[in-house]
Amino acid sequence: MQSRWHIAIVAPVAAAAMGFGYALGSRVPAAHTAAPPPQVAPAVRLAAARGSAAPATGQGQVLTANTIPNLVARAEPAVVTIYATIPGQVVQTPFGQQLTPPSSGIGSGFIVSSDGLILTNDHVVAGASSVQVRVNGFSNRFKATVVGTDYGLDLALLKIQAPRALPTLSLASSNAAAPVGSWSIAIGAPEGLYNTVTVGVISAKGRSFTIANRHYDNLLQTDTPINPGNSGGPLLNLNGQVVGINTAVNASGQGLGFAIPIGVAEKAMASMTKQHLVGKGWLGVIVSSVTPSLAQQDGLSVSSGALVVAVEPQSPASSAGFQPGDVIVAAAGKPVASASALTPIIEAGHPGDPMTFEVVRGTRHLSLTAVLETRPTPAA
Repeated sequence: MQSRWHIAIVAPVAAAAMGFGYALGSRVPAAHTAAPPPQVAPAVRLAAARGSAAPATGQGQVLTANTIPNLVARAEPAVVTIYATIPGQVVQTPFGQQLTPPSSGIGSGFIVSSDGLILTNDHVVAGASSVQVRVNGFSNRFKATVVGTDYGLDLALLKIQAPRALPTLSLASSNAAAPVGSWSIAIGAPEGLYNTVTVGVISAKGRSFTIANRHYDNLLQTDTPINPGNSGGPLLNLNGQVVGINTAVNASGQGLGFAIPIGVAEKAMASMTKQHLVGKGWLGVIVSSVTPSLAQQDGLSVSSGALVVAVEPQSPASSAGFQPGDVIVAAAGKPVASASALTPIIEAGHPGDPMTFEVVRGTRHLSLTAVLETRPTPAA
């Protein structure tokens, strides 16, 4: 049965394992736990966010015919379109393991500092070998560097180098700046149609559900239309402040979009910036998820874990003695049930850190320790 929950990125990519196992795979059925039954939203009221940034848009003030167009004119220059290139991935087929061709995905984001820092979703850039950003007012795309990511919160911070200072969006001072019933505006690139504006209200708060191996907590719910390609884009209040990051939709209903509260994202940004200064860990294996059917087919002694398909030469994994056919069942003391579960554990480590892995090789259980390194820069 197809999942009703979908992350909102345009990415016609098969769900497969690459690098440490997480593949950018929107529009692919994903396991989920149902969110609580939807509550009846209170009557929609004309209520803007708290704040004093823009005239005629404060709480209790009148919404005029020009309020939203003026807001969009100010905010739109700071909203970007993100293009992620995904390398070929090893997938298990009835005919054995095969390498899929490279593919691409499109998402959204927004500029948070004039020197080119961009906030978006992690699933927009996860597994990408290259990331490019389209900025309003420039004819060419910019190459982006991933400054930091937070897998659990589904957030990523990118950096581009532009020849001049860039426009930015301001962040709402608190989650209270998006009361239930207040107006919300999304700007992004649904289906690749950049500079698309949609309008609705905040219909609920505190929503939780799981998509694949990522659990979302305390999300804003909105009936502002959100579609594939909106992922990572801003959800704004009537002051033009960002109150959320558009992330997911419930495809089985209408008007069921979800955004990460900006208060959560703001706290994560400091951590992601530090992550960039210190660096993320890299092991150097290509893995795929072990399933009961794969275990039976390949004669594996375990029915879950991350199967090592290949070990990159001169990598930490090679030095530690990893071999193709090994199944990683734990890393840093944490269980590894699938390929995608390995990614956040590895990336939580830093270059130079030793990390211990529990590995099943045939019928033997081994403990291998690798000293993590920085992921090599792909050749141009």
